[in-house]
Amino acid sequence: MTVAQPCPICGYTSITTFPGVQDFSVSKEIFSLNTCSSCSFLFTTNPPDKSSIGKYYQSDAYISHTDGKKGFIEQVYQLVRKRTVAGKRKLVEDAVNKKRGTILDYGCGTGAFLHEMNSFGWLVKGIEPDAGARAKAEKTTSSTIFLPDQLSVLESGLFDAVTMWHVLEHVHDLDWTIQQVKRVLNPSGKFFIAVPNNDAFDANYYGKFWAAYDVPRHLYHFTPATMKVLMGKHGLNIIETKPMWFDSFYVSMLSEKYKTGKMGYIAAFFVGMISNFKALLQKGKCSSQIYIISK
Repeated sequence: MTVAQPCPICGYTSITTFPGVQDFSVSKEIFSLNTCSSCSFLFTTNPPDKSSIGKYYQSDAYISHTDGKKGFIEQVYQLVRKRTVAGKRKLVEDAVNKKRGTILDYGCGTGAFLHEMNSFGWLVKGIEPDAGARAKAEKTTSSTIFLPDQLSVLESGLFDAVTMWHVLEHVHDLDWTIQQVKRVLNPSGKFFIAVPNNDAFDANYYGKFWAAYDVPRHLYHFTPATMKVLMGKHGLNIIETKPMWFDSFYVSMLSEKYKTGKMGYIAAFFVGMISNFKALLQKGKCSSQIYIISK
C-alpha cells in the first residue's frame, strides 16, 4: 500500500509499508516500517513525536540510560562496552590524527565514552536528552551535558571529532542535526556514526524479530547505501566504514529471545558467527557499521 508519509531522506512519497514489528522491550505495541521506492530507505511509520517518545525509553531494559547489570544480556552489554570504548578512542585518534583534541559525543548516555576520552586528555562535551542519563554523565565527566536543542548554540568549527554511537537512528530532527554537526566540526574534523545495518545477515534471518529494529525508538534503519545518500544530501563524504563485530552476537541474543521466548545462546552465537563471516566476505554487511565522515 502507499501512504502519504514522505521519505525522510529524499522526500519521495511512493512508499511501501510492512506491518507487524513489535516493541519487545518496553511497550509491546506494534509498529510498521516504510520503504522508500526511490532510495530504498527504511523508516518507522508515524513514530511518536519528540514530546511523547520519552515513555518508550522508561525501562530498566534500556541499558544505555541505566547502566543495568541485572541479567546476563545486561552483563554482556557492560562487559563489551568496557572493551569497546577504548577501541572507539583509538579509532577517533587515528582518524583525526591527534592524541588530544576536542570532541562532542551526541547521545552520550551515562558518559562512559566521554570519560574514556577525558582520561586521555581530550576536552569533552556531551549531548543527552534523557534527564537521568544526563545527570549520570555530568557526574562521570565533571562536565556540563547539553540538551539536543542546544547543539545550535555551540561554537562553529569547535570540534576535532563529533561522535554518534548508535544515536542517529533515534534523532527526530535528522536534517537539522546533521547540518549542525557539520557546522560545529572544524575543517579537518571527522564525524563518526555507528548504526545498525538492516542489510546484515542477522537482520534478514530474524526478520520482524530483529532486535535492532527497536521500534519506535529507532526512527530510521540504515544500510551503507542509504547512509551514503543521506550524507551526500548534506555535502558530507563517507571516507571509511568499519564493522562492529560484537554487535551481531548481542543483537542475535536479544532477537533469539524475542523470536523464541528464551535466550537461545547457542543459536544466537551461530547466527552471529554466520553474520560476521558473511561480512568478512562482503564489505558493508556487518550487523552494525561505523561510518567515518569528512566535510
